[in-house]
Amino acid sequence: MAHIDAGKTTTTERILFYSGESHRMGNVDDGTTITDFDPDEAKRGITIYSAAITCRWQDTVINIIDTPGHVDFTAEVERSLRVLDGALMIFSAVEGVEAQSETVWRQADRYEVPRICFINKMDRLGAGFERTFDEISNRLAAQPIAVQLPLGEGPSRESADGFRGVIDLIESRVLRFDARDDGSEISVEAIPEPLLDLAEQWRRRLLEAVVLLDDDVLETYIETDDVPVADIHRLLRQGTLNRVLQPTFCGSALDFVGVQPLMDAVTAYLPSPLDRPPVRGLAASAVKVTGKQARRQARKRALGTVSEENKWSERSCDAEEPFCGLVFKVQSDAHGDLCFLRIYSGTIRSGSRVINARTGDKELVNQIWRVQADNREKIETDEAAAGDIVGVIGPKVAVTGDTLCHPSHPILLEAIEFPETVISMAVEPETSAERKKLAETLARLARQDPTFTERVSEETGQTIISGMGELHLEVIRDRIQRDYGLAVRVHKPRVSYRESVRKAVDVTGEFQRTSAGVSQFARVRLAIEPTNDGQPADMESRLDPAALSAALLESLEQSLYDEAAGGGTLGYPLMSVRVVLLEVETREGETTEVALQAAASDAMHRGLSAAGMVLLEPVMQLEVVTPDEFLGSIQADLNARHAVISNSQRRGDLAVLTAEVSLAQMFGYSTQVRSLSQGRATYSMQPHKYAEAPRDVLDAMLG
Repeated sequence: MAHIDAGKTTTTERILFYSGESHRMGNVDDGTTITDFDPDEAKRGITIYSAAITCRWQDTVINIIDTPGHVDFTAEVERSLRVLDGALMIFSAVEGVEAQSETVWRQADRYEVPRICFINKMDRLGAGFERTFDEISNRLAAQPIAVQLPLGEGPSRESADGFRGVIDLIESRVLRFDARDDGSEISVEAIPEPLLDLAEQWRRRLLEAVVLLDDDVLETYIETDDVPVADIHRLLRQGTLNRVLQPTFCGSALDFVGVQPLMDAVTAYLPSPLDRPPVRGLAASAVKVTGKQARRQARKRALGTVSEENKWSERSCDAEEPFCGLVFKVQSDAHGDLCFLRIYSGTIRSGSRVINARTGDKELVNQIWRVQADNREKIETDEAAAGDIVGVIGPKVAVTGDTLCHPSHPILLEAIEFPETVISMAVEPETSAERKKLAETLARLARQDPTFTERVSEETGQTIISGMGELHLEVIRDRIQRDYGLAVRVHKPRVSYRESVRKAVDVTGEFQRTSAGVSQFARVRLAIEPTNDGQPADMESRLDPAALSAALLESLEQSLYDEAAGGGTLGYPLMSVRVVLLEVETREGETTEVALQAAASDAMHRGLSAAGMVLLEPVMQLEVVTPDEFLGSIQADLNARHAVISNSQRRGDLAVLTAEVSLAQMFGYSTQVRSLSQGRATYSMQPHKYAEAPRDVLDAMLG
């Protein structure tokens, strides 16, 4: 994982070559890499879809997922980190720690994933190992431990001091890699005399960090001023698994330098499934829940507010335990949808029946495949066990984040949480005859991509698609046309606004009607209050359990949840709002499900009107990297877009601007920044928060 263009895919190519999984090394610029197999990836030279592939190194099976670096495809990183045991974080020695580096590092923190670091591109002009190392420590609040130093920095063809190999600090030696045989041959040399003092200083830092993890080794270090190599490796592994340090390596994947030691580090320091704690989930009887209700339950699980009848349960990585696995990706396949499955416990066999713990549906596993990127000649296998990542064909209703488990031992693992979409645009087919096919296509794409949504606007009848950015929607549009043969027209992208409330209110809604001699009545009292938590609207019940029957209470709660999620005064989904069900008044023989829902809807409309509507807009975190001569023009343009510049710093010979800016102001920015800098400035943008929109935006909407 890394920021865009740090070298993830190139490093993956080298790993697959050295492990014998491939017999030629592809090139990102030529579009010939194994893991960037999609036509859009080859055309754009970036990774869009995470690709799973398996290789073997030193009798260890390694499951690799190469993830995208572009923020528009951050869901691919999110779901990969949810199911993997360790991560390799790659940094460019020229650009250092960039905006998306911080995002994926935080994602790894959230999932408690141990990681090692690789400072790549040491052969590039402007490369700086120590500067990047310090940025990892300072900007990421990390604890990097240098295991290697570069032998020189920058292009070796232009300078005698250029990058020529790496200094191994553990065994105090130099490793050189011969580019003439693709780096396969490694020569070992003594550290040059001028670098001995520097190497000793860094080795001392390494030893002082690891000896703190073991009192016996600390005692040995005090007595002998050294630590046995075996103990260094053991303590580096211990520190990595406990996430108190990150072994840090360096090299140049493009020039074949430093990749094999990195593979050694993956097997030596990162965890196997057996090193990770047992997976935890709800050992509840499978209850059929769908859509918003499922998301609400997932959020309650994340907050730890599960009811007493739903007990927590753990599953160890053991082939003999009852089967459970998490679907982390769904991909269209010629044979049917392919579900990528991380198996946490037990064994799954072809032809077996499992249960979807979210919906309660039984699913048939027809086939199990070992997936190698886009290799359509997958190796079919009869079974897979705990720790494996496989592709299964057969499940019909499973979506990303679903738990598949043994029917007799249901368990509901914590689902994968994805960020809210920030941009929308209307799409329509060229002919009305293709409208149904477009709806089916969009539904299929939404099943594969959890950050892509589609809906039909009630006001205009247009089909609205939403995603994480302009590039995301552009790729979706290309897929509709290329993969599904549908010509579509798209309209200008629009911002995905949200609504909130200014103050807490207590309201009562009522429904009373007599029709054809039949009376219906219900009265519902609610509290609506702002939470400022940046989360979708939530619903809470404080009703006396005896006030309503279980069926009516569930119907009423679902109705309120749908009202809260369905939109406020302007029709945008509610955010940072809690709806609390306080009281219900009923009459024998007159209170029906319909009456309760109508009273709840009346209460919601009254409450939202009384609480005062606030329009929220997505605010982006922007980072622009530019040569000095264009800094003034870029700052002036950002000021014109009402951006708030929060930081300005140096990164080598480049200036780096960090700013917060409304997404509505950033359409077309990629073209503008290229124009202002003669194509030499780069920028990255990621969702930061929702904030109150300017008054003129609200006035324009209210007409």
